[in-house]
Amino acid sequence: MAAGIPKSQILSLYKALMKETNKFKNYNFRCYALRRVRDAFQANKSLSDPKLIKKEFQYGKQNLEIIKRQVVIGDMYRTEKLVIENIH
Repeated sequence: MAAGIPKSQILSLYKALMKETNKFKNYNFRCYALRRVRDAFQANKSLSDPKLIKKEFQYGKQNLEIIKRQVVIGDMYRTEKLVIENIH
């Protein structure tokens, strides 16, 4: 348990962030957000200070709410797919 936060909750937050980030319709936003989530969790995986862990966990939850709002806003203003997205 990290700072009173079970690892299962941290993993759940990671999965929720990745799932929500994949909802971005815009390829560039989606790739950027996925990279930022992965990098943040990778950079913080060795944290051992309970206060820092709790702070980062709260920061992740705040970002999840931001991503949810941005996905909704992005759905209001759809654009055409990029060439890279049409490769099948």
